[in-house]
Amino acid sequence: MRVPFAIASAILAILSIGYLFGASTKEDQPAPVPAAAKPSTVAPLPMPEIETEAEPDVFPLARLNPITGPDRPPLPDDEHGPHGSRRTTGTYEVALTFDDGPDPRWTPEVLDLLRQHRVKATFCVVGMMVQEFPHLVREIASEGHTLCNHSWGHDTRLGTRAYSAILDDMKRTNDAIRAAAPGTRVSYFRHPGGAWTDTAVGAARSLGMSSLHWTVDPRDWGRPGARAIAAEVNQSTIPGAIVLLHDGGGDRRGTTEALRSILPNLAARYPLVALPPGVDPPRRHGFDLPIHLGQR
Repeated sequence: MRVPFAIASAILAILSIGYLFGASTKEDQPAPVPAAAKPSTVAPLPMPEIETEAEPDVFPLARLNPITGPDRPPLPDDEHGPHGSRRTTGTYEVALTFDDGPDPRWTPEVLDLLRQHRVKATFCVVGMMVQEFPHLVREIASEGHTLCNHSWGHDTRLGTRAYSAILDDMKRTNDAIRAAAPGTRVSYFRHPGGAWTDTAVGAARSLGMSSLHWTVDPRDWGRPGARAIAAEVNQSTIPGAIVLLHDGGGDRRGTTEALRSILPNLAARYPLVALPPGVDPPRRHGFDLPIHLGQR
């Protein structure tokens, strides 16, 4: 029996739709995901150990707070300094030092500039000047600066004299400083002219004083002018430097003018500090002091 043409056409249409539907579903199926690779059983090579040199702890001078006294100076001898004298602070801090004062004309001006820039310094004073201007020594101490013994009369040959004569000179100067500013610790000595000897360094140590040399010397005592002084200090100062300047011993107009450049320049680069004067050994109840009530 013949299938009517309409029925045959319908069957062909249904078969065509089924074929097309099957093809599209095959194309839409996601591609098979490859199996994950098996982890390697080979152990990784060990990383080589790199040895690093530990950096030593460097504390600010204010944190050292050294105990000082006879044969116990605040800073140890410096093997690189003349006869063991200190050429650096031993830290990253910079110390400004002023010699040959106090001077009634220049010391107040230096103190005023330091006050403006909130900088502390170390003043190496001459005994004869201390005796003549004790009020300036008191002002130096009251503003938190450190005092240093610079001999009684600026004798550049002091270190060549007998040990007893050196001690007498140092003690006389220390006594004058303490009389001018009671309670002041004198823990540093700077030999006039930097003419160090083993005898002078040893005498200073016996009195509990570190011998103080310098790193930077603009030779301002020769009055080269403010610009030359400032240029030398600003260019030569490095971390740990001790800078030698003068607030006495002559016309210090160039030095005070140079400080207007030196102070902001160095303060922007380094901490500027006074050298630590040190402290007394701790006093113990029952030994140095009466027995404490809690000890009974």
